[in-house]
Amino acid sequence: MSEAVKQSPGDAPAESKPGEVSENHKKYWQKNIKLVLWLLVVWFLFGCVLSILFVEELNKFSIGGFPLGFWISQQGTILVFIGLIFIYAKSLQKLDKEFGVEDDGSDTMGGHE
Repeated sequence: MSEAVKQSPGDAPAESKPGEVSENHKKYWQKNIKLVLWLLVVWFLFGCVLSILFVEELNKFSIGGFPLGFWISQQGTILVFIGLIFIYAKSLQKLDKEFGVEDDGSDTMGGHE
């Protein structure tokens, strides 16, 4: 009694040796890591560079009566962080579709049927 194992394109091919990773899987993770690194650069720019290192220069300008450096460190970084989360989620959906590993919602793990 033999059952066919369902493989997604991101999985290693059946003829590969255990522990080997398919070329498709490597490309998927290379793109994913590149995306994460770019988002971390934006995070660092807003979270550290603008809100800590250049706060005095930015405080020469104002938004709504508040110094720009203060506004960026208190409000701007939060908005940027939330935006980065949405950008990552949307970009990962595109990446999953590109490599054929998107979630089709048919997984019953977790007790939801």
